[in-house]
Amino acid sequence: PSFLRRLCSLFLHRPHPTMAPKKNELKKGATRQPVIQINAPASGESAAVKQAKLAAAVAKKGNVVKRARKVRFDIRFKKPKTLRLPKRPLYPRRSILRDNSFDEYKIIRAPVTTETAMKKIEENNTLVFLVDLAATKYQIKKAVERLYDVKVQKVNTLVRPDAKKKAFVRLTSDYEGIEVANRIGII
Repeated sequence: PSFLRRLCSLFLHRPHPTMAPKKNELKKGATRQPVIQINAPASGESAAVKQAKLAAAVAKKGNVVKRARKVRFDIRFKKPKTLRLPKRPLYPRRSILRDNSFDEYKIIRAPVTTETAMKKIEENNTLVFLVDLAATKYQIKKAVERLYDVKVQKVNTLVRPDAKKKAFVRLTSDYEGIEVANRIGII
C-alpha cells in the first residue's frame, strides 16, 4: 500500500508531507488575519493621523518602486555605447609630421631620355616621364601643364616590370615637343 500511495502522489502531484508550506498557504487550523487598510481612515480619525500611519507603513516596508523590465527584441546582448573621449597625448609620437601633399614635384619623378623617348618627342610631339605609381592620368596632365607651361592633349600610362610607372604625355599642336624638351634639359 505504501508503494501505491507513493505512485499516486507522483501522478496526482500532491506535495510531500515533509515539504515546507507555500508562502501564501495557511497551516491547518489557522485563521486568516484581516488585512488592515492604512489608507482607510478609522472612525473619527483626523487627516494628520492618517498621514502618520501612512508614513509609518512606508518606513516599515520601504519605499520600493517597481521598475518595468526593459523589453529586449534581440537574442544578442550588445555592449552599450559609452562616452569615448578623444586622445590627448602629452607629447607628439612623431617629431616631424608626414608630408601628405601630393604636388606636381612628387607626381613627376624624372624625364625618360632613351632613344625611343627621343624618337617620340620628334615624331609624335610626346614627352615621356617616370611618374609616381599612385598618380592618375588627370593628375599627370595637370602636373605637366603647371610645371612646363604647356597644354596637354592626352596622357597614356604603363607600369614597367620594375614597378615604375611611365607616362607618355602628348602635347597639343600649339607646342613643339623638341622646344619643350630643350627647355626642360632632356636634349
